Amino acid sequence: MCKILSIETSIAVCSIAIHDNGQLLALMELFQDNVHGSKLVPSIKSLMDQSGLGLKDLGAIAVSQGPGSYTGLRIGVATAKGLAFAHDLPLIAVDSLDALGRQLAHQVEENSCIVPMIDARRMEVYMKILDHSGQTLVDLKPEVLDANSFNEYLSRGKVYFLGNANEKTSVVLKSANAIFVNKLNSATSVGEIAFEKYELGLMEDIAYFEPNYLKEFMVLKSKKNPLLL
Repeated sequence: MCKILSIETSIAVCSIAIHDNGQLLALMELFQDNVHGSKLVPSIKSLMDQSGLGLKDLGAIAVSQGPGSYTGLRIGVATAKGLAFAHDLPLIAVDSLDALGRQLAHQVEENSCIVPMIDARRMEVYMKILDHSGQTLVDLKPEVLDANSFNEYLSRGKVYFLGNANEKTSVVLKSANAIFVNKLNSATSVGEIAFEKYELGLMEDIAYFEPNYLKEFMVLKSKKNPLLL
């Protein structure tokens, strides 16, 4: 039996789950902005206590690796790496969009597609296109939305969109085949994929693992401050 603690912080939702052989045992989710730094570690302790488990009972730590919020990913990955290192546990990384798309896999029509998305700046999203079973058709990439986005797939059949970019996506996509599903990133599906990777021995090197920010994080210097020139 393998119990895995999963951490998902790629968006505003702070989500933590415990799975046993891929089956959900416990879940805690906080739907609040800017709480990852103050609430993640206490929430992990609370969930472990409520489950009657200690870190010694775990077989691995899993974390959503991105893309997503720079701050959220940094906090989630740092916490996961710290726990894994301190307690000599394997670290498993799960693509944020694969985990999001997993929530609809095998639940939609065979000729349809699943598009998990994470909101980026303005009309940009981070996205993948998956088939009905969750297999990748189009790899992870940033996409600037317009009225012609996803036309190739919308012309063939239903396309299911999910994630925190649905509101702005629905403004530009008016096809009857565009279906918007109210699901967000969650540690529930992170833990499912993590167990599959655990069985395959797909672990990360704790010392060198970094989040997938997809874009380089940049701090813009103010031209008004001569000390920053």
